[in-house]
Amino acid sequence: MEIDSGSSHFTDFRSSDSNPNSGECMNPMVVNAFPVSMIHSGGNVEGEGELRMEPSVGLEFDSADEAREFYGLYAMRVGFKIRTGQLYRSRRDGSVSSRRFVCSKEGFQLNSRTGCPAFIRVQRRDSGKWVIDQIQKDHNHELGLEGESGSPVSQQGPPVVTKSLVEVLRRPKVKMLGQIDNGVLSPSGIINFKKHKRGGDGRQSIAEPYTGLEFNAANEAYEYYQTYAKSVGFRVRIGQLFRSKNDGSITSRRFVCSKEGFQHPSRVGCGAFMRIKRKDSGSWMVDRLNKDHNHDLEVQMAYEKKFSAASKKFIEEETNGMVSMELSEMNSSKIAKRSRENKIGTDWYPVLLEYFQTRQAEETGFFYSVEVDNGSCRSVFWGDGRSRYSCSQFGDVIVFDTSYRKSNYSVPFATFVGVNHHKQPVLLGSALIANESKECFTWLFQTWFKAMSRCRPKSIIADQDMAIQQAIAEVFPGTHHRFSSWQIRAKERENLRSMPIEFRYEYEKCIYESQTTVEFNTTWNSLINKYNLKGNVWLQHMYDKRESWVPLYLRGKFFAGIPIGESVESFFGTQVNGQTTLREFIPQYEQGLDQRREEERKEDFNSFNLQAFSQTKEAIEEQCRRLYTFTIFKIFQDELQQSYSYIGIKTYEEGTICRYLVRQSGNENDKHAVTFSAVNLTVNCSCQMFEFEGVLCRHVLKVFKLLNIRELPSQYILPRWLRNAEYRILCRAESGVSSQELKALMVWSLRETACKYVECGTTSVEKYKLAHEIMREGGKKMY
Repeated sequence: MEIDSGSSHFTDFRSSDSNPNSGECMNPMVVNAFPVSMIHSGGNVEGEGELRMEPSVGLEFDSADEAREFYGLYAMRVGFKIRTGQLYRSRRDGSVSSRRFVCSKEGFQLNSRTGCPAFIRVQRRDSGKWVIDQIQKDHNHELGLEGESGSPVSQQGPPVVTKSLVEVLRRPKVKMLGQIDNGVLSPSGIINFKKHKRGGDGRQSIAEPYTGLEFNAANEAYEYYQTYAKSVGFRVRIGQLFRSKNDGSITSRRFVCSKEGFQHPSRVGCGAFMRIKRKDSGSWMVDRLNKDHNHDLEVQMAYEKKFSAASKKFIEEETNGMVSMELSEMNSSKIAKRSRENKIGTDWYPVLLEYFQTRQAEETGFFYSVEVDNGSCRSVFWGDGRSRYSCSQFGDVIVFDTSYRKSNYSVPFATFVGVNHHKQPVLLGSALIANESKECFTWLFQTWFKAMSRCRPKSIIADQDMAIQQAIAEVFPGTHHRFSSWQIRAKERENLRSMPIEFRYEYEKCIYESQTTVEFNTTWNSLINKYNLKGNVWLQHMYDKRESWVPLYLRGKFFAGIPIGESVESFFGTQVNGQTTLREFIPQYEQGLDQRREEERKEDFNSFNLQAFSQTKEAIEEQCRRLYTFTIFKIFQDELQQSYSYIGIKTYEEGTICRYLVRQSGNENDKHAVTFSAVNLTVNCSCQMFEFEGVLCRHVLKVFKLLNIRELPSQYILPRWLRNAEYRILCRAESGVSSQELKALMVWSLRETACKYVECGTTSVEKYKLAHEIMREGGKKMY
């Protein structure tokens, strides 16, 4: 779309085959241009002309309030609410230079918010006009109906309401679709949901859509199709709209199954839809229809399927045996209340149980556990032998990933993820979370701890919620809890949005540039006093918890180099998330897991069979080249090369203790203190890279070169970064684990090795013979 930013007109391009949500446009046609001032004309905005403009980059307004009002009207029509987002000020005079208006579900500060990305941003031009320069129309939640009770616009101050908007809100509602009830049209002409008949299976029945069915308005058709979809067992999205070439008014609309298209892994290209067309009389008629779906329908699937006796028991436990209870009755009962608290549909338990039993029969190392409360199933945890073995090697740092909370999720799927010796994410367990209470998280952490041979992590990255904090403190005392970066950012946007840009600049400088605790405390207190924020409860709370999120306090804790301030990538990416349906969950879960493990096998092969190039020819580099994996050696090699651009100066010496100042040549600001003890060759640097990542920094390597230390002391080569890190069973034997736990580790280790022989040996007859011979000869030495 091209728009003249200096004009008070805009041109709207639409295609008869375009999807307004996707941003794609085919066969464009030019529609009449309308002046921006028509937004606030005294005429009826929603009248006969059906003038409904959509926000677009380049659209101009006389003021920011006018832009907000326009976006509010658009939101009302589409079916969402808005809030005023961030504002940006000019560095020259402090005046507001741009504003964001966002969907009310933006952010994660409330349970009702889903982190919706939809917004418009308007920027003030030199002419005084405000122009949309950024826009995102896609929502990550279902849109409501036009004309819902209550204003869709979430006001944060006295709204600027034009006469046309008042007229729209005061206009009496149009009568809705006449309902067929016992063959007679409802005299009110309004769909009466309480009068829907029920079929023999307990579902609500509604008149089937058909070509020629008429409605008084488009929103009536949408509401009808939603009700029909609910009774049949699918969800609805708003699809394409089509406009008149003459006046730009909407002439037809499509309502599609939520699984239409392939833009999301949960979508399967379903072709079911209903299209309505506006007649000359002003009414709307169904002119195209497809009722066929290419996927299973969801309503009462848990009750209509026949499960095994064990699976059925799970359902009866959750529903107190009322398997035949009507869905509508359950929604108003105590069972529905418990289900909402649980967030896991009863149909998940029997399917997962069957999967667990199958895996356990195939692999003795597979573990699963189900939390039971008053006879009802709640949280679920599981992990295979590979995950349990990986935890024994890489369970020192874990990420408790609850990224399902970022969006409007169907199933609360969470993962325990570690970092392997190639710095790849490795799965350490999976779970479905019943609710977000302390008791639920405590059960989950205790179960993980028990399943993983009681491997206590040094550090854990998880959300800031009080329930999670309390559970970690109870189950993992001494483990350092680092807050998730995405949640910190979300809370900052919510709590600091009204602050001037100068405050944000000083705030971030305090957090990310402070080098000592004294400097941080001084700068923070100065900031609070300068902006009179002593009474800000959120800032005080974040200061109290500074050791869990401020980089300065985290640098001295081991996190395997997981960057501070960056969100951790989900282990399964988009393959498995909170929106994944039951039918897709298990195959996509296994596919994602196999893909990750194949990537790990490739790195294992490369590390054992390929040699990295040496850059300096020094003995210390050759030592690490032999020991480290490719990934870790590259990190070390870069630090070694960078050390050549640094200068080391001895500043203190007493007995066996020496202190050096190491600074970058030509950069006085890049300097660090390195302390060395000759007694046991211990060293530490103020940058704390080794403490955080487990690899020595350029500053220490510079001092080693000055001291002519040609090999790294053994204490500075972490076994977890070695090529053979997966086989460090003897290291575990020295850590005090029980004989039973040690035996389990040896079983998993040997099984992993045997699996690799099996996989390679079955690729050809020749390799099968070779693998069989190797194992037979090896067996002779053991007996």
